Amino acid sequence: MEVSNHGRKRKAIDAGNNSPPAYRGSDGYEPNAVDLSLLEELEKSSHHQVEAVDLKTLKKLVLSFERRLRDNIAARLKYVENPEKFADSEVDLHDELQKLKILAGAPELYPELVASNTIPSIVNLLSHENADIANDVVQLLQDLTDEDALEDNDDPARVLVDALVENNVLELLVQNMNRLSEADQDEATAIYATLTVIENLVEVKPAVAETVCERTKLLRWLLLKIKVRDFEGIKQYASEILAILLQNSTANQKRLGQMNGVDAVLEGVAMYKSKDPKTPDEEEMLENLFDCLCCLLMPLENKERFVNAEGVELMIIIMKQKKYAYGSAIRALDFAMTNYPPACERFVDVMGLKTAFAAFMGKIPLNKRIKRERYKEELEERVISLVASLFVITGHKSGRAGVVIGHD
Repeated sequence: MEVSNHGRKRKAIDAGNNSPPAYRGSDGYEPNAVDLSLLEELEKSSHHQVEAVDLKTLKKLVLSFERRLRDNIAARLKYVENPEKFADSEVDLHDELQKLKILAGAPELYPELVASNTIPSIVNLLSHENADIANDVVQLLQDLTDEDALEDNDDPARVLVDALVENNVLELLVQNMNRLSEADQDEATAIYATLTVIENLVEVKPAVAETVCERTKLLRWLLLKIKVRDFEGIKQYASEILAILLQNSTANQKRLGQMNGVDAVLEGVAMYKSKDPKTPDEEEMLENLFDCLCCLLMPLENKERFVNAEGVELMIIIMKQKKYAYGSAIRALDFAMTNYPPACERFVDVMGLKTAFAAFMGKIPLNKRIKRERYKEELEERVISLVASLFVITGHKSGRAGVVIGHD
């Protein structure tokens, strides 16, 4: 059974709404009016500054980074009580981490990077006392694991990801993220970058989805974010990462169910039982939450939790309101009722068939913002599957088939 009605490909997400306004000088100058010839000259000069990335360059970068790292460690040990004394060494270390980003342009060299044994040094900096250094590492890892950088380089990518995971990058990423505040713009950017790195690692090696949930408290962190009442970018991305982690992992579905994840996701979708999302990003977040719910409804024990949490009743309420989540509610009911008699019986007992019958007869409310061509056909298929579950599960019980028909 397919969980999602939309692609899992993520759009770029802003870290917030605090971006500076476009510059306008006192003389009325606007950046859009810049002389294009100046831009061309700048582009040409920048090309001359780009260093070719080969094995020799890699070794040079690694040696320079390791040297600056040793200097920083020594300075911190020597001047524990006087941060000003080791400030310069941290600026130098920051610069070296920025230089390493050039390696993203040569992913074929990743096995050599791993062989240089510098991955442990890079990863361990995620626990650096200076959060800025740790966040520099997050940005570096984001560049190195970026989908565009890894295109057509599957084997080198797996070598890098294996080395990162073996050196506890997942644990350190989540630990570092826990000390960051979304109220600070730079730290909010680092939170996004951390989630992006985790998403990239899962893309290269799907088994990382279960590993990160086994070794860290990422699931609990994500649950806290999706329970926030107000919509924000972090909540949207958290819902997407959660859906990715649940998509193909029965272990993660069961693990989240044991953490009251069914209740948490139901709380998230309940906010839209009588209102529509206000923006496309908010719509995407709501669809992510329903993707999470449908994934959670695969294990039998989570179906029971769904029924006990009155999830059937909530989905029927959403359908009655005929808002944006109408189709998603039918999809969730289909997952809940497939091969699970208690959900079917609850659906009949609360007069659910009466609500679903309009859709069964083709009277499906169409939201003008939903532009998927097969939206109506998909819903009809879901409703047919839902009704089939009712007859398969209840039909063999004495009198129950008659009750189903009688409720119509």
